[in-house]
Amino acid sequence: MFSFIHAADIHLDSPMHKLEAYDGAPVEDFRLSTRRALENLVNLAISEKVAFVLISGDLYDGDWKDYNTGLYFIHQMTRLRAAGIRVFIVAGNHDAASTITRSLRLPDNVTFFAAGRAETVRLDDPPAAIHGRSFASPAEKSDLSTDYPAPVPGRFNIGMLHTCAAGRIGHEPYAPCNVGTLQEKGYHYWALGHIHQHEVLTRDPFVVFSGNTQGRHIREPGQRGCVLVRVDAQLEAGIEFMPTDVVRWIPVSVDVRDAQSPYGVVEEFIGRLEAVLSDNSGMPLAVRVTLSGESPVAGELAAEPDRWIGEIRAAAMEAGGSRVWVEKVVFACRLPEALEEPPAGGAVSELLALFRELGADPAGRQELAEVLSDFHKKLPRELKEGPEGIRCDDPEWIRDLLVQVRPELLGRLMKKGEG
Repeated sequence: MFSFIHAADIHLDSPMHKLEAYDGAPVEDFRLSTRRALENLVNLAISEKVAFVLISGDLYDGDWKDYNTGLYFIHQMTRLRAAGIRVFIVAGNHDAASTITRSLRLPDNVTFFAAGRAETVRLDDPPAAIHGRSFASPAEKSDLSTDYPAPVPGRFNIGMLHTCAAGRIGHEPYAPCNVGTLQEKGYHYWALGHIHQHEVLTRDPFVVFSGNTQGRHIREPGQRGCVLVRVDAQLEAGIEFMPTDVVRWIPVSVDVRDAQSPYGVVEEFIGRLEAVLSDNSGMPLAVRVTLSGESPVAGELAAEPDRWIGEIRAAAMEAGGSRVWVEKVVFACRLPEALEEPPAGGAVSELLALFRELGADPAGRQELAEVLSDFHKKLPRELKEGPEGIRCDDPEWIRDLLVQVRPELLGRLMKKGEG
């Protein structure tokens, strides 16, 4: 009968922090990726002849004053207007902070729901009722779903909401709500935003996070896109996830346990990478390689990290050409316990014991993070931003740092001792 697209968290022109500092990073491809993902979304809407497009918050990425970002968005919306496609938007936490959101005049096919209370737009063709409410401020902590109106009889009812739902790790607890409360509203579909991973919370009715349209760093791995919803004559819906991303972030884990030498680790990586390339056919990939497991080889790898990072990057270029960029190599592998303790003991043994104790002591890491918090505040902003930023006031970041640094430190110390 009709179809529509549910998208969210486009974060148009989101800055890719410190990409220039990465060796061989395809900087321009990444900087343009959110725009190209939006183009893919618009192309999909036009090719599928959808009735309308929903954007459930965080269209922009904060208070960007470059109006070219907004003008680019308007250009894409005029393409949809020419195809007879309407667009409905609720503001999320990033949009509420945006100067662009408040000041640019949008084409007449775009409806931006107001803040303060839920509003309803009734459509006759197709028979739909769209209910939405925007964030009034960037840090909305109240349950916005409570004042959404009753469903409109005889129409396919959709609720648009930017929310953390019951909460997700890595996302601010904005506009929390109970999924059961959403179900009780009697709508056919809830189009949610804010959580960047696609997720179907319930199917009766559909309560769905579309996820973001383009991954922006390694903490947003795998396919990213939108949801295509098809509605039949009985107002029953079916959904299909549709990728829109143009660059994909992929973690690749390599187990070193069976490797006989560092070159064996590189060979294992090549095998894993070939599988990843096959699973993501034709897609440019940003890969983070994590070497894990217990093996005597861990010491050799950690003793010359730059050399083996170079070997892994060279292997990636050979296997994938310009399609693959190794963003980082993480040395999380370790020596067997029997080999880890230097025979001489002394300062090296004490240092390793400290690493072990701190790694196994959450309270100790919390105390260390509190001690370092003042130091963290004094760091230049550029050192704290982005996926590789220093977060020494975070106990989990300290834990991950211990895992990464310990084998490298041991390898270097033991190699020095051999000389």
